[in-house]
Amino acid sequence: MNNQKKRPISSIVLKIRKWINRLLKNSHDHYFCFLPSPTGILSAFFLDRLLSGVFMGGEQSDIVKNIPDDAIIVYITKYKSRFEFLFSHTRYRQLRMPVPQLAFDSDIYFWQPLSRIFRICLAYLDELFHQRRIQNPYRNDYYQRALLTSGCAMLSLVEKKGYYRRFVKEKTDPLAYLIEMQKKIDRPICLVPQLMFFGKKPLPAVPGLVDAFFGTSQRPGKLRKIITLVRYPGKIFVELSRPLNLRQWLSQSVHTDKTVDYQALELRRQLLLQHNRHRQSITGPILKSSEELKESILTSHRMRTFIKKHAESRQEPIYKIRKKADGYLDEIAARYSPALIRIMSSVVGWIINSMFDGAVIDKAGLARVKAMSMNGPLILIPCHKSHIDYLILSYVLYHNNMPCPHIAAGRNLSFWPLGPIFRSGGAFFLRRTFRGAVLYSRVFSAYIYKLLEEGFNIELFIEGGRSRTGKLLIPKLGLISILLDAYRNGACEDMIVVPVYIGYDRIIEEHAYVHEVEGGKKEDENLSQVIRARRFLKKRYGKIYINFHDPISTRDLLADSPVSLDQMVQKDVNALCRNLGWRIINAIDKQTVVTPHGLVAAAILNISRPRFTQEELMEAVNAYLTFATTQNAKLADTIILNPDGAMEYAIDRYLSRKLIEKAPGKKDLPEDQADYVVNTAKRSLLEFYKNNCISYFVPAAFTALAILKKDAFQFNAADLHTEYHFFQDFFKYEFAFDLDRPPVHDVRKTIKSFIDHAMLMPHQTIPDCYQITSSGYRKLKLFAAFLKPYFESYRVVLHFFRTNRKENLESKDKLKKIQSLGLQMVKTKEIELIESVSKVNYANGLSYFFTNGIRSHEDEASISYFETLLQTYLNLLGP
Repeated sequence: MNNQKKRPISSIVLKIRKWINRLLKNSHDHYFCFLPSPTGILSAFFLDRLLSGVFMGGEQSDIVKNIPDDAIIVYITKYKSRFEFLFSHTRYRQLRMPVPQLAFDSDIYFWQPLSRIFRICLAYLDELFHQRRIQNPYRNDYYQRALLTSGCAMLSLVEKKGYYRRFVKEKTDPLAYLIEMQKKIDRPICLVPQLMFFGKKPLPAVPGLVDAFFGTSQRPGKLRKIITLVRYPGKIFVELSRPLNLRQWLSQSVHTDKTVDYQALELRRQLLLQHNRHRQSITGPILKSSEELKESILTSHRMRTFIKKHAESRQEPIYKIRKKADGYLDEIAARYSPALIRIMSSVVGWIINSMFDGAVIDKAGLARVKAMSMNGPLILIPCHKSHIDYLILSYVLYHNNMPCPHIAAGRNLSFWPLGPIFRSGGAFFLRRTFRGAVLYSRVFSAYIYKLLEEGFNIELFIEGGRSRTGKLLIPKLGLISILLDAYRNGACEDMIVVPVYIGYDRIIEEHAYVHEVEGGKKEDENLSQVIRARRFLKKRYGKIYINFHDPISTRDLLADSPVSLDQMVQKDVNALCRNLGWRIINAIDKQTVVTPHGLVAAAILNISRPRFTQEELMEAVNAYLTFATTQNAKLADTIILNPDGAMEYAIDRYLSRKLIEKAPGKKDLPEDQADYVVNTAKRSLLEFYKNNCISYFVPAAFTALAILKKDAFQFNAADLHTEYHFFQDFFKYEFAFDLDRPPVHDVRKTIKSFIDHAMLMPHQTIPDCYQITSSGYRKLKLFAAFLKPYFESYRVVLHFFRTNRKENLESKDKLKKIQSLGLQMVKTKEIELIESVSKVNYANGLSYFFTNGIRSHEDEASISYFETLLQTYLNLLGP
């Protein structure tokens, strides 16, 4: 009887067991930590609408797309966040990126389909009743099976009780689990740090009341997240950081002999450091009050020691020295304000849209800069052509999720009302010279040290001021020296130097520059200039071009040095500073954008005849464009899309602005049949735009002139090297040259380009011998003509040395006399080009001849030698 009763009960249990297995699909692999993709229709629709405002740039998806196809991808967040998981689960599917369906140590309840919820609960209950334990995805290797199937998951590094659970209760560490899994499988596991931002504002040193109650913008509470998502969704954005290949990481010698627990600890530290550095590369370091920074600077051990010694040497009370130091710091320091930066961003955006036809930004270069910014503070060094440069670079960085830098600005810009505004935008002010100001110099150096120590990015202009000639000026190394000294003293682990090119189709200050180059007095910056600047808003100035050179790591630069920086004697430090300065100038030259305005200006000025047709002009332009293309020059987008249309547009613009005009008697003819002449009064302005792209043509000009000097239609390439080397020395104050490339390389590369353009042809039997073609001679003169204004300028300087009898003239007085002499020589036709009357060229000429032993009229032999040499070159460049 009992057996008969047991039989129906066991059959019922067996039927229930079969029913449960059928519902569970013969598997207990049902967990809330897995969310299938896609979810239900209503859930997917709601999440799509809810998360649609969160921004994620297209370049972020490229980070994941470069990971091997067979890799298992685990997105790494710093804090546990279901919101971040749901965002990734929803948006990554839309972006066709690997979608995380598995969340380590996190359960997703609300968005599960009802059928899955039922199965999960049933699996939990079944495990509880039969095994007398709660399901654990670690115990039965569910995570491994799910990862191998779905190929993607999400894991958080920090959670409220995570450390207690791992360290005290010795629960499974998900990173240790991944390490053990990687050792067992062939597929690589790639860890991709993911960061979600609810604003770009840096953390304050002291949290405010809102932050205390609702969480900070970097780690908001639930209410703050909801409010931001509903009211300000545009503030939220997501970025991915550099992936870490776990297999490669484990194969490194420093990790191979360690235990899994130790490896997991090191991996967590490395990922947390990467997270923190990436976040700081966007928000910037913690923003301390100006009072806290001031106290930190002035009470540092080095500063206190210096102030004490300085007071003793000057025999002044120490409180007076401290008061001076305090005043100097107020004169120098920025008053960084995120609120004002947001306002200024809107103003600068409006100015750009009102005055320019947009900005062409090197996004790939900027991404490389952003990645390098995680290794140390950036030292952004753009060329300086306009006052707008200050605003443009900060605007570009701010709108590409990078902090605005602290900007080194001349004290002449600290006038009211712009001075306080610039300070709030990150500008700090310095004097033009530190000569005799020992205390000021030390306070300024201490301020720079503090900025680097805190992790702020710094922007400076290595040319010292705006270029009035259109080309780069020789580097001013004072600030570079101060930065290297701060790095030498341990202000930061690495210092990332970023050469930046900022160029324009047309410069706002063009007429002021021409006035100054031709000897006019520079007007000091003041409020009236700001008021008069309103008229610029009614004009259009073409496009802005911004390119970023590959960042230069100071640590890597010094890695090959036989002596570390802190062991170098001052002479070697100075040599390093000069080397770095010229590398930066050369790097900016390589990022220069060749614009149609620059090419047309070069062709107009370099055609030797006073009248020319549009056909002749276009022929010269095409010769330059073809050469620039073979040199891998960076071309403006308008040239790439429609070269002929871009050149014709530039010609029309020069005609409308009367820089060139139709020749008398030809004004009624169509433009393609008319003759043109250059407006003599505007030649210096055309020279400015020609010089914008001259760096690409300097090797061609040197090589072409060296060939012409041979005065033969056949020459040997080796015979050009001496002449080319002389030109490099002669124009060392005018142009930057690649320090890693010998003259032989430039000569051979240029000759190859000349052969490709049918200007030269190799000799049939004699190796390394070349012949000038029938059309080549004219084109050689076209390239060599880039140097003519400089030869004429230097000729005026020599004439000054020969005729001047006054001793001990100040530099300013010398330049005034040379300027007057140059204008006189143009009138008497001793020199031909009005653009050669250039104060900048004269200053460079004085520097060159001074270093070559010419100090006065008494150096007759040297003056005569160079006069003869210059006349030889000018004869070759004549009509």
